[in-house]
Amino acid sequence: MTIGIIGSGAIGSSFARALAGAGIEATIANSRGPQSLQDLVDELGPSIKAGTREEAASADIVLVAVNWTKLPKALAGLPAWNGRIVIDANNPIEAPLFKPVDLGGRASSEVFAELVPGARIVKAFNHLQAHLLSSDPKAEGGRRVLFYSGDDSAAKAEVAALIDRLGFFGLDLGALSVGARLVQFPGGPLPVHNLVKFG
Repeated sequence: MTIGIIGSGAIGSSFARALAGAGIEATIANSRGPQSLQDLVDELGPSIKAGTREEAASADIVLVAVNWTKLPKALAGLPAWNGRIVIDANNPIEAPLFKPVDLGGRASSEVFAELVPGARIVKAFNHLQAHLLSSDPKAEGGRRVLFYSGDDSAAKAEVAALIDRLGFFGLDLGALSVGARLVQFPGGPLPVHNLVKFG
């Protein structure tokens, strides 16, 4: 199972740190090219390598974490997804002011899905603050909770297994139409809560 990351901002780099901490290999890419990621991959060690967008997008599981207005450009011109898993870790806000984007009442994952036709989408890794994503998931004595949702049960199972490998407790919120709205920031009730599963 190969993993790619498109986006090297707070969430993308924190996800890469979490993978590196668990010894899981991945390719990370951004809009500025592999050379711009050299310091990050040097910090993270041999399991994380820098690549092009196309290289990251060719993985079995691809996490996308890009500023909302840059998503169309970041995902344009990539090879067909052909049923591969894409993790939507995006929130419809405009950094750095965190101004909400007007989606006309649609869930952000609905809009995102149009940018990755043919992919099996799982919403995950978007609701925690970035520093919590890359820190010890057992720091509070239990296991930090990560929510996920999607319409394809096999894709969700793959992401759930990855969440477990990283040491988190995955909690399935059901279909995208329900779960994605619960974790969407702003608007959903679950973002930024640091919940821990005991027992």
